[in-house]
Amino acid sequence: MNRCRFIAVTGGSGSGKSWLAGALCDWIGSEAAHLALDDFYHDLGHLPPAARAKVNFDDPAAIDWEALSEVLGHLERGAVARLPIYDFSSHTRHQETRPMPQVRFIVLDGLWLLHHAWLRDKLALSVFVDCPVAERLRRRVARDVQTRGRSPESVQRQFAEHVQPMHELFVEPQRRWATHCVTSPLPEQAQADLFAACLAT
Repeated sequence: MNRCRFIAVTGGSGSGKSWLAGALCDWIGSEAAHLALDDFYHDLGHLPPAARAKVNFDDPAAIDWEALSEVLGHLERGAVARLPIYDFSSHTRHQETRPMPQVRFIVLDGLWLLHHAWLRDKLALSVFVDCPVAERLRRRVARDVQTRGRSPESVQRQFAEHVQPMHELFVEPQRRWATHCVTSPLPEQAQADLFAACLAT
């Protein structure tokens, strides 16, 4: 089997990273699989619930980078890799894991995929998704209320206190390392050009 190629989609919270990663996988077809950086948050089961809620989940230190590196190493070698499953309502990992298929393209999405040089070096292609702050907040509120059991007020407060300050500190600077920069929503021609670039890697 040919060495798999890693494609990274990064950008701010609510920018449309997951949607674009899914669209890339759908377009490439059976030779692609999706990997979310969100699954690699540290398990906070050792902390009481009140303390877990105070953790800054918008800092790269919240990610278990060692676990991600191990998974990517397995995929590079063509070995079986198993992905953690994160529960955002409790900030803990499930005991079970899920297998990652062995495919030609692994499309990753996450906030800080270009933050570490060791990870950038593994990427065949990287995309930074730009999106206005107001639209990102609107999407974040809708997502977290519906899928993560949050109240609109708590999401808005977290966005102001953690998400946007950390975006400016850690997310936005990654633009300089991306091989492609796109805006969200993505124009049809830009989407077509990006899909073609993926297959050319």
